[in-house]
Amino acid sequence: QVQLVESGGGLVQAGGSLRLSCVASGRIFSINAMGWYRQAPGKQRELVATISRSMLTNYAESVKGRFTISRDNIKNTVYLQMNSLEPEDTAVYYCNADVVTTTYYRAMDYWGKGTLVTVSS
Repeated sequence: QVQLVESGGGLVQAGGSLRLSCVASGRIFSINAMGWYRQAPGKQRELVATISRSMLTNYAESVKGRFTISRDNIKNTVYLQMNSLEPEDTAVYYCNADVVTTTYYRAMDYWGKGTLVTVSS
């Protein structure tokens, strides 16, 4: 029905920056909230940031002031600009979207397959 594809992950030194992108495609009528989550080795998946369709944002305390989430409603894309990266930010980053599809016309939760971010010290 809906596919979310992340890109932009990679290896970066501490203090560096990366920009993640996630494009949603498929039977999309509209997209409500979009967000980024991450899962570090041996840990549970956690919220990084979310953004509503009206651009209201929410961040985990650990990334406030360093990460910025944004979206393009025309392109069905959400971004995560990550600055001042720390080794503790190393994780697989997953895109999430609350999508109203043209099949069911009700909101459903979709996830991407993730992109790996590795921050070296």
